[in-house]
Amino acid sequence: MKASGRLQRIPPYAFARLERQIAAKRAAGVDVISLGIGDPDRPTPPLIVEAMQEAVSEPETHRYPSNRGRADFRGAVRDFYERRFDVSLDPEREIMPAIGAKEAIFNVSLAFLDGGDFALAADPGYPVYTGGPWLAGAEPVLMALEPEQGFAPDLAAIDDEVARRAKLMFLNYPNNPTGAIVPEGLFERVVEFARAYEILVVHDNSYSEITFDGYRAPSFLATPGAKEVGIEIFSLSKGYNMTGWRCAVAVGNAEALEIYWRLKTNIDSGLFEAVQLAGIAALSPETDAEVASMRELYLRRRDLVCEALRAIGVQVRPPRATIYVWAPVPEGFSGSEAYCAHVLEHAAVVLSPGAIYGPAGEGWFRISLTTPDARLLEAVHRLGALAA
Repeated sequence: MKASGRLQRIPPYAFARLERQIAAKRAAGVDVISLGIGDPDRPTPPLIVEAMQEAVSEPETHRYPSNRGRADFRGAVRDFYERRFDVSLDPEREIMPAIGAKEAIFNVSLAFLDGGDFALAADPGYPVYTGGPWLAGAEPVLMALEPEQGFAPDLAAIDDEVARRAKLMFLNYPNNPTGAIVPEGLFERVVEFARAYEILVVHDNSYSEITFDGYRAPSFLATPGAKEVGIEIFSLSKGYNMTGWRCAVAVGNAEALEIYWRLKTNIDSGLFEAVQLAGIAALSPETDAEVASMRELYLRRRDLVCEALRAIGVQVRPPRATIYVWAPVPEGFSGSEAYCAHVLEHAAVVLSPGAIYGPAGEGWFRISLTTPDARLLEAVHRLGALAA
């Protein structure tokens, strides 16, 4: 059998490859510690689980859901955005459930891109920002995130012809994989750029609730003019330990969401209503203490990892957000893939090589903080012993 041409354009999903490497080592009896995949190790808060348990027993949730979403779910999103980001949303036209951020990003690509179109994508960045355009028959054009600029793209460096052919721009702050927060003034410059070239901005807001050192991440939609040129994908996966629940929402420009809805009605039947009811519980003020507890957990792990890396000579800057530490590859290795392969082979620790996030990620590696404390301590001990 032969895969379609569009599927052959994209490489195998990087994290699926990591999972295979881990499985092979463990099958051989090796005690592997994975710091590669960002999947929270703590359970979903009880309030959310209880809401789901009650909802799933209600027969009304067993029927086809609407792609528009339940009115009470959209109302909860409206209230959350107002309370958390000081952003006003029309629940009838500017809010739509998504079956996870990954699904939303891929479907946005299918809804807005044709062959010959360009999509501007952050580099390094979540691989879906390039995979979505490839599957849609379009071309991703990478915007290098420069460390010296706070991991911000240089919009002035984008060729005018490229900008004119671009239909989408993917951004993500707080940023995966770098842990960077949005540099001052960037969102304002993005709005101006998108308006000038008629580009739809897609801001992936998956990490806004995991922040440190007094920082509170803003919504892109809080930027004046942002709703005229963009949408935001807000995910409950990381901030609420709900990666397996596949609960997210697309909010913002009403015209863009109407187009997105037209595509979704032909692809899926909407987000399971019981998950929407659980999402209502998650977005309520009653979970604020749980989210704050998760921030404290990741802050402790961040400091532990950064201290251990510095002890072995890795110069790392502690991130102010996300569940990741982004660090430079130590001297003496030909690249991030070589270093991570060396660590896996000799220390049985899985790291994510920066190159899988794009060319600008070469020379870096990512550590996920979603590993229980004792195992995380063991992993950094192994890294230290390997460097000795």
